[in-house]
Amino acid sequence: MTIAYFCVLIMGILPYVATGIAKKGWDGYDNGLPRQWLAKQTGFRARANASQANLFESLPLFFAAVIIASISNAPQAHIDILAVGFVLARIAYLICYVANWSTTRSIVWLIGIICVVSLFFQI
Repeated sequence: MTIAYFCVLIMGILPYVATGIAKKGWDGYDNGLPRQWLAKQTGFRARANASQANLFESLPLFFAAVIIASISNAPQAHIDILAVGFVLARIAYLICYVANWSTTRSIVWLIGIICVVSLFFQI
């Protein structure tokens, strides 16, 4: 397994980390209606839930970029570096979102997008 493919696995799991943060402590959590419970949350729980949605939204483009770069025989070292950069940016994004650091969050979001777009230019 390449480093980039391992990054695909990490990114597939990261939205669930955000979900765990949103449900942290399970204060009044209703497992029968989890989406309704999450929709009523405020503060860090609401931001963690919003981060989860954004993390899921970023997966298709990242997955496609890694796969296309790989099957196009782009230099593996370049693919790996950009994939790791994306993962680190998305982890930072989650932290910034939960901490309510909106400007920093936007900057790390942009860094992540630059990594994904750069993967396509490796072809």
